[in-house]
Amino acid sequence: MSNFMENLQTCIWFDGGDKRNAISSFFAGLLFFTGWWFSIDAHSTHPAAFNGAYHICGIIGTISLFMINSVTTAQMQGDSYSGGCMGPRGVRLWLFIGLILGFAAVIASCWIFFYVFVGKNADSADVWVGIALFLQNLFIFGGSLVYKFGRVEDPWG
Repeated sequence: MSNFMENLQTCIWFDGGDKRNAISSFFAGLLFFTGWWFSIDAHSTHPAAFNGAYHICGIIGTISLFMINSVTTAQMQGDSYSGGCMGPRGVRLWLFIGLILGFAAVIASCWIFFYVFVGKNADSADVWVGIALFLQNLFIFGGSLVYKFGRVEDPWG
């Protein structure tokens, strides 16, 4: 019986060990893919209701993903990066702008969802477009955070 409890405890408190980077990368990619899949599905099933400008939220979220994950913790702390015009402050500013863009994409998609698809003149059959747009940006931002904070950046750890 104790062997069963040890196995159960291992599953619940999964550390990942040397596979942590691979697992977090997999889940981040899955979230990113699922987000864009929602947008593609909404555009293909409701082409009349899906305005082409709605893709801008997803593009901004994708740019945010690249900005957030292009800097390391060591660069932010100034351990391995002292060059550039601003040094570690520039890296922190870059990360801050990336996070702002990610939040802005989620908030803009939420605003589009409520203003266009839940408003008083909205067609109830087209609500899926607004839901998909919001879920797209939420999943892209979630994937960005999982990829940034789920990995171990130590090359020997």
